[in-house]
Amino acid sequence: MPDATPPLPALPPGLLTALTAVLGPKGVVTDAADLAAWTTDWRGLYQGATPCLLRPASTSEVSATVRLLAQAGVPMVPQGGNTSMVGGAAPDESGRQVILSLTRMNRIRDVDTLDMTMTAEAGVILKSAQEAAAAAGALFPLSLGAEGSATIGGVLSTNAGGNTTVRYGNARELMLGLEVVLPDGQVFSGLRRLRKDNTGYALKHLFVGAEGSLGLITAATLRLYPPARATAVALCAVASEDAALALFRRFRDRDETAIRAFEYMSGIGMGMVRRHIEGATVPVEGEHDHYCLVDLASSRADADLHGLMESVLEDAMAAEEVLDAALARSDAQAAAIWRLREEHPEAQKRAGASVKSDVSVPVSRTPELIRRASAALRKLIPGSRPVPFGHMGDGNIHMNLAQPEDMSAAEFLARGHDIMDTVNEVVRDLDGSFSAEHGIGRLKTDMMESWRGGAELEAMRRIKSAFDPQGLMNPGKVLPS
Repeated sequence: MPDATPPLPALPPGLLTALTAVLGPKGVVTDAADLAAWTTDWRGLYQGATPCLLRPASTSEVSATVRLLAQAGVPMVPQGGNTSMVGGAAPDESGRQVILSLTRMNRIRDVDTLDMTMTAEAGVILKSAQEAAAAAGALFPLSLGAEGSATIGGVLSTNAGGNTTVRYGNARELMLGLEVVLPDGQVFSGLRRLRKDNTGYALKHLFVGAEGSLGLITAATLRLYPPARATAVALCAVASEDAALALFRRFRDRDETAIRAFEYMSGIGMGMVRRHIEGATVPVEGEHDHYCLVDLASSRADADLHGLMESVLEDAMAAEEVLDAALARSDAQAAAIWRLREEHPEAQKRAGASVKSDVSVPVSRTPELIRRASAALRKLIPGSRPVPFGHMGDGNIHMNLAQPEDMSAAEFLARGHDIMDTVNEVVRDLDGSFSAEHGIGRLKTDMMESWRGGAELEAMRRIKSAFDPQGLMNPGKVLPS
């Protein structure tokens, strides 16, 4: 028999030399040991391979790098903090996709507290952007669990949501302008800090939520806000899912502008936090099936938010919607209450295997989502533990499921698609979305045809083809094959 055809080289001859000439030795990583952390996604769902990691330090270097890769027909995978929940920043297993990391582009270019804007490069860590705004006497309000490692480019590319969406919107609403390197290496220079700009198609919005499939965001002009000068945080045990929504409505009706966050947590999830997170203490008596975290904030120092909180909770207790509540009396107590919410993912991880469904429905239908999806999941896998939690104030519930204690992790995870399909049947019936804030990535591309098929998906494919005719920018993500 003739010898098998030898595999094609990962990179065309001479390309690595040309890339090194553009980026310098610090900008090109080829050692297998050094690449390992960049080829596995944050959740460990995908283990890919790459011939090299490229780390440009400026927009001009990104442009020259992309131009070289495009001319050679080499696929590119943009990567920020690698915190994608859906494998959106991981290369595939072919070993031919190059990773482009913008972590060296980490400058805050400008902070203007009169215009209330910040211009930051894509590699700026979200926490660093928050701190830079605070140092200037302003607030950059985007806040999420991975803010210590997620980057500005990544959160915009995924249109990240987080805890304060109910007040400030997703990443898209916090973006005024973008600088983007297109798939052929051209630079789209749109770092405008205008609130009004009706000059044709709003191209900047195409790149937000596109997960790097249309171009690489290299910098962004972001909206800032006045900092909070008065706050109030409370943890409430509530009678039911409907009581949780009723409590949100009470606060909204009294002063919608005061609500910074409104989070729902189940008794099962809080129990996991109690058991698995050292030092976590639930500051209400007994154990309950449903909890809410209420966070109020105002830029007015004289705003009586504690008075507002107490008044609304008194009314809700009289209506038997709130069973017990603990109002934070210090920043430390507020942080301890928030920790109960933020440690949910880690507590679930320590409790065993789990399958995560990041879904959204109209706010009015969140109680029905939690009830129906939980019942359907228990019926699907008896003994399993639904752990719904998240942003009830904007309709985004993380409808997670933890493995039964008498089932192996492998057996449980093998049912992953069945679990997600079960949740999504309920979500579809409630006019919701199968991906609220995590995006599509690689994990959910097979759902796009049934959820976004027809004219909507065809329009997405035409946009992708127009921007990236070679299909080199983050291939295999967002759109189904």
